[in-house]
Amino acid sequence: MGSFTSAGGCGVTAATVDPATGALTATGTSDAVPDPSYLALSPDGDVLYAVSETDEGAVAAFDVRDPRPRPLGAPAPVHGRAPTHLALAHGHAVTANYTSGSVTAVPLGPDGTPGPHTGLLHHEGSGPVTERQAGPHAHQVLPDPSGRWLLSVDLGTDSVFVARLDPATGALTAHGETPLRPGTGPRHLAFHPAGTHAYVLGELEPVLTTCRWDAEAGVLEPLGETRVLPAGTEGPDYPSEVVVSRDGRFVWAAVRGDDSIAVLSLDAGREKAELVTTVPCGGHWPRDLALDPSGRRLYAANERSGDVTWFDIDPDTGVPARAGSIEAPAASCVVFG
Repeated sequence: MGSFTSAGGCGVTAATVDPATGALTATGTSDAVPDPSYLALSPDGDVLYAVSETDEGAVAAFDVRDPRPRPLGAPAPVHGRAPTHLALAHGHAVTANYTSGSVTAVPLGPDGTPGPHTGLLHHEGSGPVTERQAGPHAHQVLPDPSGRWLLSVDLGTDSVFVARLDPATGALTAHGETPLRPGTGPRHLAFHPAGTHAYVLGELEPVLTTCRWDAEAGVLEPLGETRVLPAGTEGPDYPSEVVVSRDGRFVWAAVRGDDSIAVLSLDAGREKAELVTTVPCGGHWPRDLALDPSGRRLYAANERSGDVTWFDIDPDTGVPARAGSIEAPAASCVVFG
């Protein structure tokens, strides 16, 4: 679990999971890196990577084979301000740098330690919500299911950028840009398990944009929008994270302000999302959502109430039911190994 140390969080917290109940039990923490707000785990589960969401901006690695996370080497600067998200691709950690509106690639050594950056790609553009969209704000970066492309979601430009990462050199090359409706402020996207569609969640408007994804051409095509809150809901509301079920039938979206989790169903063609219901997130200001490896439980990191709450998912309806929580001050992210 990641958290904001600047707001009283513990930094990186490791926990065990009870497979029968989903309950979390903390085993150790590390505050070696300030504001490790987003995390990613190595494929073998031995190394945890974290952004340091500060003006300096860095990627840090932790050895998580023991109950307490242990820093692994020195953090690597990303040459971008306030990295909010990272993903692993082709032996590199790639960060989305919010304040700078850029994406950085950092190579990972044989032992997992991050090295000097090899790629830096700046977004360009702005949006109509001047107080939030005066310039680019990269909020998320992730590889597509084919591994050919990197997609970065930019809240400031109302668009999703597509780039290539050279596995040999770590260089980043711009490929294309998909505009979304101005003022929606896209924050995060999630791919359908089939790899043919993606669902982009707006932060400045509570809408989910369904898109078709062409992995051969590296092109994202918007198809339509669905509100993630019932009509008449009073704001302001700021959606944060979107997750697709393992079987591809449901989408969940966390909504800060309303402090809810939206449940949406997908049609057989994966191109239409319908809001089924919303349920309380179990706390205040849900910043992150994560499915456990089984896909039967959903975890919400509630930043301002300082907890991580877990839910059992009804397999027929997709509706989460609260099952428990653990104290986690300034919680920002949950990942599973």
